[in-house]
Amino acid sequence: MEGRPVIRVLLADDQEIVRTGMSMILSAEDDIHVVAQAQDGLQALEMAELHRPDVVLMDIRMPRLDGLDALRHLTRPHAAHRPQVVMVTTFDDEDYLARAVEAGASGFILKDSGPRLLAEAVRAAAGGDSLVSPSITVRLLKQLRTAPRGPEPATKLSPREKQVVVLLAEGMTNAEIAADLSITVGTVKTHLTNVQSKLGARNRVEIAAWAWRSGLIGRGV
Repeated sequence: MEGRPVIRVLLADDQEIVRTGMSMILSAEDDIHVVAQAQDGLQALEMAELHRPDVVLMDIRMPRLDGLDALRHLTRPHAAHRPQVVMVTTFDDEDYLARAVEAGASGFILKDSGPRLLAEAVRAAAGGDSLVSPSITVRLLKQLRTAPRGPEPATKLSPREKQVVVLLAEGMTNAEIAADLSITVGTVKTHLTNVQSKLGARNRVEIAAWAWRSGLIGRGV
């Protein structure tokens, strides 16, 4: 797409048919380029180091090294290259979701979500946003609400920051938050940057997780 940077994507899944399907879908998008594919976690780390993708679509269950361990390696604090990692999951992986949040996942999507949602997840991750498949959201939040409550941040959030965080935790994008609060998208990003710093969060998924665990938003999902 002219004037729009191309997003470099690495696909990691042990099923060739899944990788092929995702590659075909994403390759049809003008602004997305699949730079490599991996059939297990170890190969994913090798391909990530070699190709330095912007976004990794990572299966959770893979041989040799599973997606969670590969995710932890890619998002470690002092990594030379830290791509955004979107976990590609199935309905029976819900026990892994909260652990993936803790490991630094920037989004979640079901394998059968369809072409539009797959491309949207890649673009959201590349833009510092996050996308969680609607059918995953309730399961994920139920996992988070049952976890022990986290401590309040050392520096309290401002009232406006809390409003932004609540809307983020309810699944809104930056544009939707801006429209709801009648502020600009740039202002939303500034608030989230400040919140991220105060909480020590790596991404917006971790901010949302904190919101649920701290009791900032209601627990009746």
